[in-house]
Amino acid sequence: MQIIQRWLGIRFWKRVLAGFVLGAAAGWLCGPAGVPFFQPLGDVYVSLIKMIAVPLVFFAVINSVSSLHGVQRMAALGGRTFLWFAVTATLAVGVGLAVALVARPGEGVGELAMAAGYHVRELPSPVKVLLDVVPTNPFKALSEGKILQVIFFAALLGLALVKLGEKSSRLRALTGEANDAMIQVTRFVLEVTPIGTFGLIAALVGGYGFEKLVPLGKFVIALNLACAIQIVVVYGGLLMAHGLSPRRFFRGVFPAMQVAFTSSSSFASMPVALRSVTQNLGVAPEYASFAVPLGASIKMDGCGAIYPAISAIFVAQYFGVPLEPSQYFVILLASVLGSFGTAGVPGTATVMVTLVLSSAGLPVEGVGYLVAIDRVLDMMRTMTNVTGQMLVPVIVAREEGLLDLSVYRGGEPAETSAVRERVPG
Repeated sequence: MQIIQRWLGIRFWKRVLAGFVLGAAAGWLCGPAGVPFFQPLGDVYVSLIKMIAVPLVFFAVINSVSSLHGVQRMAALGGRTFLWFAVTATLAVGVGLAVALVARPGEGVGELAMAAGYHVRELPSPVKVLLDVVPTNPFKALSEGKILQVIFFAALLGLALVKLGEKSSRLRALTGEANDAMIQVTRFVLEVTPIGTFGLIAALVGGYGFEKLVPLGKFVIALNLACAIQIVVVYGGLLMAHGLSPRRFFRGVFPAMQVAFTSSSSFASMPVALRSVTQNLGVAPEYASFAVPLGASIKMDGCGAIYPAISAIFVAQYFGVPLEPSQYFVILLASVLGSFGTAGVPGTATVMVTLVLSSAGLPVEGVGYLVAIDRVLDMMRTMTNVTGQMLVPVIVAREEGLLDLSVYRGGEPAETSAVRERVPG
């Protein structure tokens, strides 16, 4: 028991980092033979996180909308949030294009093998994507984990509770209690993160050989460099422009960035992201409970902006296709709009690259050369996604007076440790 208490007394990020380092070492030592043993640990962890994502979003959005008092307030906050989603996505595409033009990842690459079983995916029409936001059966949307449909129904239900006024006071209180209960369940699940990290990283390192990465080494370096510039320079610059400390921001969101990097899932990272921006950075929970789940569904600076931009340059250089200025504009526009339009579509990153390549008149078959290393690329992409999903609520909260500056500037980051937040009994 003392060992467990000592373990839980260690800061959350240190425990996750320990799981990452030990997992990398175990994967390297055991190689492919260890994957069947390590992978289940990671799979169970991801399943646990996905288990809590939908009910957490459902109750959090109802609670947040019913607490923000009315359609006008929600519309104003939603509009400003979407605006910053678009601005940061545009900047991300610009960073991706700039890095790719300097690094030239598609030049000097030998003959590549296309990923086994790859086929060009059919893109959903914009009308279909828009219609899919409205659930025909909200209970089916809940059971299938369709987050955008869950957000739509939960927001509508929250507005109904506001409209009913005192008639719905007991239901609003019950919803708030259910939200608190889901937050507590989230705390329990997050304690498994170091073990899940160990399993995911060990399986990844053990299953991937250097032979898969060497031919596309320049592409991997370019993507990671662009994501790092987006996180440090772009996001840091926007924080400074709003009078906020980047160092304090990154310190507060680091636990969520760790989970995003290891799990490669925005939805899996969402509970930690929501907790980070509210308890560590002081964003009003009523707004964060709406903005963070929405960002996890449609804001993909790494997968939907940087990755398609670099991929387009790579494919053009690999196939020897010169790009015209108009094509660069198409890449920019398709990346920004497409990241919103393909929200909730499985395999968003691949769909986004296919959309951008087809819009710019480039060979869509080029995606097949990148799919083979997609899991490695997805780690940094997802961490960029999630960092941006936390940045925008902080910026909007700062502009709208929903940011507790005393927490942001002076409060110690809250830990996801059962030692610091002891549950009675």
